[in-house]
Amino acid sequence: MFSIKKIAVFAAGTAFGSAGFKLLTSKDAKKVYSHCTAAALRVKDFTVKTATNIQENAEDILVEAKQINKDRESSDEKVFDNLSESEEINNTVN
Repeated sequence: MFSIKKIAVFAAGTAFGSAGFKLLTSKDAKKVYSHCTAAALRVKDFTVKTATNIQENAEDILVEAKQINKDRESSDEKVFDNLSESEEINNTVN
């Protein structure tokens, strides 16, 4: 019924599975997991710091852009007012 080959493959799979389980739970494996986790945390911290820096720079740029538009608007109003005054002067002269 059962062939020797099937039984051998099952036994080998069970042995490799047990050995793999022992390997994954060994002290050396836990050291590797700890180092990988520590590296992932460092990457996370770096990413958060970089994102915060970018956000702060973007906020500064936005504030500066609003100020530029405000200054330009007041400058345009002065030019428009000067044009209106010169038109009034020209109309009264003519």
